Amino acid sequence: MNKIRFSNAVLKNIAYVSMFVDHFFAVVYLDFVRRYAAAAAGTAQENEVYRQMNEIYRMGRAIGRIAFILFAYLAAEGFAHTGNRKKYLLRLGGFALISELPFDLAFSGKCFDWGSQNVYFTLSLGIAVLMVWEWAAENRWKLLKKPRPGDMTFRLCVGVFAAIQFGTLFLGCGLAYCMRTDYKYMGVLLIVVFYLLRRQSFAVKIAAAGAVMLFGTWSANCLRYAGEYTMEYLFQFSMREMYGLAAFVPIFLYDGSKGKQLPKAVCYGFYPVHLLLLRGIVWLTAGI
Repeated sequence: MNKIRFSNAVLKNIAYVSMFVDHFFAVVYLDFVRRYAAAAAGTAQENEVYRQMNEIYRMGRAIGRIAFILFAYLAAEGFAHTGNRKKYLLRLGGFALISELPFDLAFSGKCFDWGSQNVYFTLSLGIAVLMVWEWAAENRWKLLKKPRPGDMTFRLCVGVFAAIQFGTLFLGCGLAYCMRTDYKYMGVLLIVVFYLLRRQSFAVKIAAAGAVMLFGTWSANCLRYAGEYTMEYLFQFSMREMYGLAAFVPIFLYDGSKGKQLPKAVCYGFYPVHLLLLRGIVWLTAGI
């Protein structure tokens, strides 16, 4: 009996479906809940029905938690296997710009909303960090192959390349937080962790990713909502990201093969197109 195995293409498709579910509930369903709440205000059934609708909303968003985990994993895989890393980064950056208007329309109803930026910016920052990290690592390794322990210049150069690596990681995370990209610095860290641990055991990957998901989200929420909510409440709120650990089921079944890929334009374009579609549904149903 053949074991079930997933290709890179299958992981992408699972991520797309999960993302669509997540965004459907975040855009269309949430708009419906808000309109219902406004219409039912003051009625006897308001509280119970509203509670049930919120439960359904949370379930839908929980399903969507696995999407970014898969995209972060696939970004690290793509970086490791692409033949042209600069082109890969430019493609992500280009779609970050293309997707910003649909993203803002979908989630805020405005053409421009500087309060948050789409996930392509997070992915772009993660890949940019990895490019500099690898460049510094390669140069550091060249020095270490011919060690000169007593040479202060040698030791200084080795230290400089290490500082560049971690300094770039800190800068990338800082930019993600300041720009308020989707998943903020947790997303950047997760991409880097997936790349650096790609040859480690499955248990190490899931433990490291889980820690980044939980504490990265919690710390970002503490920074943003300091004084408004307690740290205990924000920790419980951040726990919802742990639904994303379900993404490790398809990751565990990943066989490393490419699979039958959709055209790149379709893969990258799905994000802005489906966001416009969901905002269109909200507009069409506004009078219902």
